[in-house]
Amino acid sequence: MTIAVTNAVTNAVTNAMNGAIVCFGELLIRLSAPGRTLLMQTPSLDLHVGGAEANVAIGLARLGHRAAMVSVVPSNALGQGALAAVRSHGVDTSRVIVRDGRMGLYFLSPGAGLRASEIVYDRAHSSFATAPADAFDWPALLAGAGRLHLSGITPALGPVAARAALAAAQAATALGVPVSFDGNYRARLWEAWDSDPRAILGSLVGHADILFGNHQDVALLLGREFGGDGADRRRAAADAAFEAFPRLQLIASTARHTEDADRHRIAARIDTRDAHVQTPEVLVSGIVDRIGAGDAFAAGVLHGLSQGAGDGRDIGHAARIGLALACLKHSLPGDASLFGQGDIDAFLAGGLDVRR
Repeated sequence: MTIAVTNAVTNAVTNAMNGAIVCFGELLIRLSAPGRTLLMQTPSLDLHVGGAEANVAIGLARLGHRAAMVSVVPSNALGQGALAAVRSHGVDTSRVIVRDGRMGLYFLSPGAGLRASEIVYDRAHSSFATAPADAFDWPALLAGAGRLHLSGITPALGPVAARAALAAAQAATALGVPVSFDGNYRARLWEAWDSDPRAILGSLVGHADILFGNHQDVALLLGREFGGDGADRRRAAADAAFEAFPRLQLIASTARHTEDADRHRIAARIDTRDAHVQTPEVLVSGIVDRIGAGDAFAAGVLHGLSQGAGDGRDIGHAARIGLALACLKHSLPGDASLFGQGDIDAFLAGGLDVRR
């Protein structure tokens, strides 16, 4: 069911989006096997700039929001190129630190048919991953901020980055800046060091009013499984998360059923403490690139929530906007959503003919 939201959740998000949305995380260079070849099958690779938090910043900037990136890049051509790419989409990069070190990389072998996509990380000891928590002057970095957006990828990079992420969340809370958090669990990154993801992620989610994550993320956070199927299981997980994290007011998630590399069925869901909505599934076929779809969803939900509960808008509106942007992202090479409100409106209207 859809229940209009007129409480503090939507009001707080709407007010928060009036300031800059500050996204903290690692800028990355992605090197992809061209077409649908395997890595090293051909002598060339396609290059894109991304990173989960940067993808959200770009998605929001393309939708007309003030978005700023806080990160660290090396003082070389790779770092400068990454900054230029993010800046070209309207994101404020003045808060990014430039220091010695190396650029974080990842390599992608795109899936095809019944072969899944595969990622190889090369991020150890990057400029960002080795930047200590005290390298970031958060009172200055959050000046004029309406929201801080974080994800679970940053703390997965190692103990130094985990401390930096927690310092960011603590500073935002102390300054009265709301925090949104995307679980983005990356097992290979957590397993590369002596980590405690449950404790670390739980500390971060404790500062958030919005969580992007599903019942599996909540199960990890709380160390328990949730029975039942579908909507009942998701609601049980949401209720448990709301009980465990007093600041948390809204949980947004997607459900994806993968038929093959070209055909996915995706639905969106939003839970608040007293309401929930789940969209019908959308069939996404002819997939060009699914990387970054979750980040597009996060940007879309924040955008939809920022439009408020007036004019008949509710959490269902935010869920539909998030789903629309996530689906559209599958049509675009690269990590980030580059779509505007007109593209979302056309998607929701169902028009697939040429727009003239």
